[in-house]
Amino acid sequence: MTQVQQAPTPTGQSGRLPLSGLLALAAGGFITIMLETMPAGILPAISGDLGISESAAGQTVTIFAIGSIVGAIPLISATMGWPRRRLLLLALAGYAVTSVVTGLSGYFALTLAARFVAGLFAGVLWAIIAPYARRMAAPHQQGKALTIALAGTPIALAIGTPVGTLLADLIGWRATFGVMTLLAGLVIVWVLAAVPDFPGQAKGERTPVGRVFAIPGVVPVLLVVFLYVMAHNVLYTYIASFLAPVGLDGNVSAVLLVFGVASLASIWITGILIDRHLRLLMISSTALFALAVLALGLLASLPVVVFLSAALWGLAFGGAASLLQTAASNAAGDAVDTVQPVIVTGWNIGIAGGGVVGGLLLGGLGASSLAWGTLVLLVVALLITIAGRRHAFPAHRG
Repeated sequence: MTQVQQAPTPTGQSGRLPLSGLLALAAGGFITIMLETMPAGILPAISGDLGISESAAGQTVTIFAIGSIVGAIPLISATMGWPRRRLLLLALAGYAVTSVVTGLSGYFALTLAARFVAGLFAGVLWAIIAPYARRMAAPHQQGKALTIALAGTPIALAIGTPVGTLLADLIGWRATFGVMTLLAGLVIVWVLAAVPDFPGQAKGERTPVGRVFAIPGVVPVLLVVFLYVMAHNVLYTYIASFLAPVGLDGNVSAVLLVFGVASLASIWITGILIDRHLRLLMISSTALFALAVLALGLLASLPVVVFLSAALWGLAFGGAASLLQTAASNAAGDAVDTVQPVIVTGWNIGIAGGGVVGGLLLGGLGASSLAWGTLVLLVVALLITIAGRRHAFPAHRG
């Protein structure tokens, strides 16, 4: 029989956000994104060392995402009764171990296996960060708490991955995975010091995964997650291919830097407004992203338009994860622990789908079609968001 311990009173109930604990969660997310995307910048080194092609080495990124898709729902369902900090620490320890194996492996099959297992732990971590952050804060600050806890993602995309690539050039890709092991160990210590423990759910309190789809508002949010993330990845994954025909292939890093800096600004804006204006922010995010893509579709040959569109895109995307996870959590109510792995799975399917759809558009219709395909996905997402005024994206939280 599962023993349910008494949950500690969240620090946020006193009117102050538990910043140290929330930042520890953000550090866990930062490491997750670093581990997922870092191989993309060091494929030649990995392929040369393991004696494989660069396209084969690229599957170290794919297999990580597959692990997240496969693992989130079943692993969270199986560990629903566990104390939450134990599960968080297990995921971080899993990162440390799999990073050691990846850094030492001389066999491609073993490297892929380690990356798949790391993806499983990533699915667990992403599924518990949102409900964890919300339980650490008072109800009127839960959106802000979630925004802080998820800040590691855009920070890693903006500066973490390029720094990881530079580090790999300086000390080698194997030693860089050793650094990731050290970082995971430091975050474990931070979590033990600053993150409170919360009990899991007793069997009688759990909502079966299949039942969350019947909760009003959950399916529309899930559809927006899928469409929005797919739209982002159609363009982000193939941004170099999109810019090459207009003579801007040498500016890819600069465009992505503008995107990253604007994403960080978006986090700050979202954190201030999310608890009072979630619906307005989500509509604005989708519309702003669509406007940026429309400008790219029409005027991509003008460098100033490309950089301005990248800034608008970053402003739209930076806070999107917080907005969508908050909307899902609000809609789910008491089933928040069950709905989060469903959202994580939808998010990762959107990532994979964006890569597939973008590849088909690029190969079939050319680079310019990437912008128009992205725009179609965003328009559908915007219509669903606007229509979800009652349960999915209400003007006021009930």
